[in-house]
Amino acid sequence: MIKKIIVIACFFFSLMSNAQSGSASPYSFFGIGESRFKGNLENRSMGGLNIEQDSLHINILNPASFASLKFTTFTMGGNYTATSLKTDSNKESAQRTTLDYLAVALPLGKMGVGFGLLPYTSVGYNIQSTSSEPDGVNNVLKGTGGLNKAFFSLGYTIVPNLVLGADVQYNFGRINNSNLEYISGVLIGTYEENKADLSGFTTNFGAMYKHKIYKKTNLYSSFTYTPQSKLSSTNTRTISTVNYNSNYDIGVIDAVDAREIRTDLTIPEKMSFGFGAGQTKKWMIGTQMVFQNIGKLANDYNTSSNATYGKYSSYSLGGYYIPNYNVFSKYYQKVVYRAGLKYTKTGTIINSEEIDDRGVTLGFGLPVPGGVSNINIGLEYGKRGTTAKGLVQEDYFTFAMSFSLNDKWFGQRKID
Repeated sequence: MIKKIIVIACFFFSLMSNAQSGSASPYSFFGIGESRFKGNLENRSMGGLNIEQDSLHINILNPASFASLKFTTFTMGGNYTATSLKTDSNKESAQRTTLDYLAVALPLGKMGVGFGLLPYTSVGYNIQSTSSEPDGVNNVLKGTGGLNKAFFSLGYTIVPNLVLGADVQYNFGRINNSNLEYISGVLIGTYEENKADLSGFTTNFGAMYKHKIYKKTNLYSSFTYTPQSKLSSTNTRTISTVNYNSNYDIGVIDAVDAREIRTDLTIPEKMSFGFGAGQTKKWMIGTQMVFQNIGKLANDYNTSSNATYGKYSSYSLGGYYIPNYNVFSKYYQKVVYRAGLKYTKTGTIINSEEIDDRGVTLGFGLPVPGGVSNINIGLEYGKRGTTAKGLVQEDYFTFAMSFSLNDKWFGQRKID
């Protein structure tokens, strides 16, 4: 049954990854879009923490973790996010529903392998700028698309409690940006459309180690390193004379200019460090830090004199608690209770203001009766940006859900 679900879900996710808009942020205009959380919901519910060698849950962020899995595992997650956007004078709201990831992992003795697909970045904004002058120029700016990541991971147990891993990732996607310029009362305007087709490979290396420090209490540590890589971008720019209606749907009258430019973008190297302590299937608390150098992600169509890029950094604090994993009668005692805090410096600097992201997370792991599969629910509230210097502050609330199906595929049959 799990094999049929995997095939159906992979097909469904491949369609949705091209159709969905995973962002409602005006900041997604910059670089290659708004960076998405690249792990599973279990980690996200702990502020992004991913330091434990888990035998039941896939950890997409660290490929070494695949060596610790004991069951064939299929996981899939999505979320609904409501965002309030405000400036000093205006306030708007937006909602979006997206699929976050799909992954499959297979344990093979000391080794574990996995593969999957998830959004890497998302672009999604719709901004109207109206001139106060009677004959002033108005603008309608729209952006859609983003970058997706398909990955293959391998983890291996070097010695008990020490696992190493690596994955190779193929990044692909298209970003569309458009700008309609018009004068009020004139139903003909100028339309500029930019399409960027992105593709490229990246690699990621990881290590995880645990050590017993007192009775049943373990010390956990995690490390990942992603080398610098290149993205190939084929940019197509078209400038046209168009007519439009009240919904700003356009009809092309004449294509004034069309050209194609090829360029390379640089994804900078990234490192993460994490450590913590806990008791398996009982509790865990830890912290994690992620650092990334400055890259060259601004394309020819979205460079801006008031925008620069600095170093990315992220800090997380989180953990989980299970009252009694082996209890039979009281279901709520088997639930995994997760919580976390996060603070991220995105590296995007606009009008000399760095765009920061801070939030609090909460989650629940709900065991499925009669097996080791589980359903996970996550809640997140956060703030991104600021209203200072004419910028936008985003207050967002996310409700997320995922499921993890676990099964034994390669067990040896016994005949009585």
